[in-house]
Amino acid sequence: MGLARKSRVPPFATVQALLLIAGCAVGPDFRKPAAPEVSDYTAHPLSTTVTTTNVQGGEAQRFANGADIAGDWWTLFHSRPLNELIDQSLKSSPDLKAAQAALSVARENVLAQRGAFYPSVTGSFSASRQRQSGQIAPTTNSNVLLYDLFTPQVTVSYVPDVFGLNRRTAESLQAQQDQVRFQMIATYTTLTANVVVTAIQQAAVQTQIDATRQLIDINANMLQILKYQSAKGYASGLDVAAQQSQLAQMTATLPPLLKQSAQLSDLLAVLAGRFPNQATGGEFELSSLQLPQELPLSLPSELVAQRPDVLQAEANLHAASARIGIAMANRLPNIELTANAGSTAVAIDQLFTSGTGFWSVGAAATVPIFQGGTLLHQERAAKAAYVQASEQYRSTVLTAFQNVADTLTALEEDAEALKAAAAAADAATVTLDLAQRQLQDGYAGYLAMLSAEQAYQQSRINLVQARANRYADTAALFQALGGGWWHRTDLADDKKEK
Repeated sequence: MGLARKSRVPPFATVQALLLIAGCAVGPDFRKPAAPEVSDYTAHPLSTTVTTTNVQGGEAQRFANGADIAGDWWTLFHSRPLNELIDQSLKSSPDLKAAQAALSVARENVLAQRGAFYPSVTGSFSASRQRQSGQIAPTTNSNVLLYDLFTPQVTVSYVPDVFGLNRRTAESLQAQQDQVRFQMIATYTTLTANVVVTAIQQAAVQTQIDATRQLIDINANMLQILKYQSAKGYASGLDVAAQQSQLAQMTATLPPLLKQSAQLSDLLAVLAGRFPNQATGGEFELSSLQLPQELPLSLPSELVAQRPDVLQAEANLHAASARIGIAMANRLPNIELTANAGSTAVAIDQLFTSGTGFWSVGAAATVPIFQGGTLLHQERAAKAAYVQASEQYRSTVLTAFQNVADTLTALEEDAEALKAAAAAADAATVTLDLAQRQLQDGYAGYLAMLSAEQAYQQSRINLVQARANRYADTAALFQALGGGWWHRTDLADDKKEK
């Protein structure tokens, strides 16, 4: 009897040993890429932009190195219609809702994979009526050939994660969930930035429309004056024809502006999750926007922890790393433990009575011996995919730094451009006023007045565009730095490292 007991020990000891070594997982352990060792975004450090006096939006902007970004950075423009439109967009945008649904899909896939770490338990019940051949031994104790058979049973199976296949699979799915999550955050930051920039563009176009209409009125009045002077002999027909041409050319610039304004309004409606024929809740004017003067500038080492596209690329790299372990584990033995127990009887009321029970336990191991090179090449492909993901991550980081550098340079040059545009507008205003007075007094020709009028028109448009560029590039900086999503409770979680 003692020898019989000893002979049963090795199989169970083997199973226990397999469970103990299940803490190992083949494949590389993922390590978070180190932040780039750079100290500045641009070749020369930026501190403060130039100031343009007596022009709205001409205030100096100061870059605060290391300052954090607010989760609702758009409120720095102090525009209630803009804030309301962004709130509406965050609630109703189908793109954002689709990204949130995709995150739910990825999260459920992670939870589903966790079931592989637990035993699988299934229950079954079968009932049949059978007739046994009289030429073979009957299967029932009563030796009847026609009988009913009832069999309820429970089956338990468990696959020890000896080489980490389940863990690497779960790790890969978790990384994919992170990737989808940061893609959703990227959708959020893009949506908010697009709303702000589109609203600024709409306000700029509306200001250009107002300026164009004023210039059309001025030219119409000048045409009436010239017609009167022509009738009195003080102006020639050539002057009248030139003014008519000028008025027609200026009037022709209005429809494209109206079309652009309508298209921007349609875009704002769609961004807010509405149809174009539905009002978006008010028009935007540049005069209603305040230029943020204190601009946070995250440290370069923090940028990779804030940009959702960089974090998405990092999650993709993590998933690629885990897939190497999956490919390696698929080439190793797979062990499955099974057990089942139940009862078989010819009558339901006899189930689970003495002598009707049965049980079995077993273990099976499968080892891939020859697969035609499939598993080997799948492992090599996984390693090559990791190299690809690594280079894609580096490319994303470089692009992120480029975005910030381009935006900082744009803000610096925008301030210079606004100052130049304001000076040109002031000079054009003085020139036009003098030209109109000299024309009325007969000291200057009409061609000089036309030239002054064209310069004035262009200077006003340039000034509006220069103001709009400062507002739009300010919004672009907040987006380039990550948009402050980590301060929003509906987006941030414990994985954000600050």
